[in-house]
Amino acid sequence: MASIMGVLAFFQGLLSTIFPPELRSTVLKLLRRINHRFSSYCYYDITEVDGVNTNELYSAVQLHLSTSSSAVSSAGRLSLTRHLNSSAVTFGLSHNDTLFDTFEGAVFQWEHLITQRPPQSFSWRHVPDEKRVFTLRVKKTHTKSVLNRYLEHITNRAAEIRRNNQDRHLYTNSRGGGSIDSSRPGFPWEAVPFKHPSTFETLAMDPVKKSEIMADLRDFANGEAFYKATGRAWKRGYLLFGPPGTGKSSMIASMANYLNYDIYDLELSEVGSNSELRKLLMKTSAKSIIVIEDIDCSINLTNRTKKPSRVGHHADEDSGGPTLSGLLNFTDGLWSCCGSERIFVFTTNHVDKLDPALLRSGRMDMHIHMSYCSYPALKILLKNYLGIEDGDLSDGIMEELEGVVEKAKITPADVSEVLIRREKMRAVMELLKEMKNRRERKRGGNEDEEQEKRELEMHNRNAEKIEKDNDQMVVDDEKKFK
Repeated sequence: MASIMGVLAFFQGLLSTIFPPELRSTVLKLLRRINHRFSSYCYYDITEVDGVNTNELYSAVQLHLSTSSSAVSSAGRLSLTRHLNSSAVTFGLSHNDTLFDTFEGAVFQWEHLITQRPPQSFSWRHVPDEKRVFTLRVKKTHTKSVLNRYLEHITNRAAEIRRNNQDRHLYTNSRGGGSIDSSRPGFPWEAVPFKHPSTFETLAMDPVKKSEIMADLRDFANGEAFYKATGRAWKRGYLLFGPPGTGKSSMIASMANYLNYDIYDLELSEVGSNSELRKLLMKTSAKSIIVIEDIDCSINLTNRTKKPSRVGHHADEDSGGPTLSGLLNFTDGLWSCCGSERIFVFTTNHVDKLDPALLRSGRMDMHIHMSYCSYPALKILLKNYLGIEDGDLSDGIMEELEGVVEKAKITPADVSEVLIRREKMRAVMELLKEMKNRRERKRGGNEDEEQEKRELEMHNRNAEKIEKDNDQMVVDDEKKFK
């Protein structure tokens, strides 16, 4: 045994003499280059720390692989993680393991390598003891055609995951634009966690109308390329109008939950001037809904025709708040494009009181009439409060409900008050009785119905006038062009 060890030591020394370490290193590099030249794959390393900065692409890859169905199904071993105060279980690639992901027909191999760093005697910045690297292997034919789009897809997917996992907030403004939050001095908005449970599934509204609204919201959220190509600011306005208690606030909460947006509840009575209004707009974030409720009660809608007492940039302060002109510029002027992917929502109980300039496209693009409870909306409320599905009640009771609900002119809020905390059949019979009583009262006086008709007629006339004005502008432009 000793003689064998001696022979091995002799040959090791001879090899070191004939092939010194520098020569061996050069030969290994040459072999790697030859292998890379004739190999059909390219390799990319994505380190956790790039010099002294954190590599954002590393965390994006980690998030993407944790939710990719194709990657999860191809992995032999995964690590499972659930964070504190979270019900979601995330998947992760185990140490020194490999998985495959597919994108646009191309196959990408990911390998997670973890090695120990050599100890450092001194460092200006804390460096992790372990070196973590994602190694990506991809065919050379896909590096130019697919790789850039794949990495962009990973980045966008990671941003979407972070947005869905983060807490959303409800913001409100205060007089003077100062925040009570000591951690954010000078920030004009105060925030609380947004936990409203309303969704489009539970919203009491005709399903066809809900589908139209949801499709419009999806088109907006996915329309970045469209708005950029058409040269328009990435924003959209909605007008919710109708009697009190018809679900306007629930609609706003459903929109926020559907898109995972924050809500900025703008109280115009707390805004001192047009310049303060602009500052509030500049401090809103992307992917948010800016709400102005009861717009007809929040601002003097006729003050465009009034002459200010003196000329100057403080003229709007004489009236004690922002002007209608300032509000129009806020929603559709140059300042409205300071940010992207924002929705403006206005609510009112009396649409006939609004200035036509507020109603045109570009400011209030989609008008949503929140009317009294319809039969489809009633069935949704019966399901939400009593768990009643189709077929649970007799055909006779359902026919009675269908025949009386339209004539009763009852709001979803009033229906909810009757149904809440009651036994099923008792609640249904009390609701039927209440709606019959309302129908009889409506026969004696149709003031509310006539008022609603007048508001709708006024709204339709304004819409027609705006459409005619737009058509006339197009004709004038064509004449000028000719």
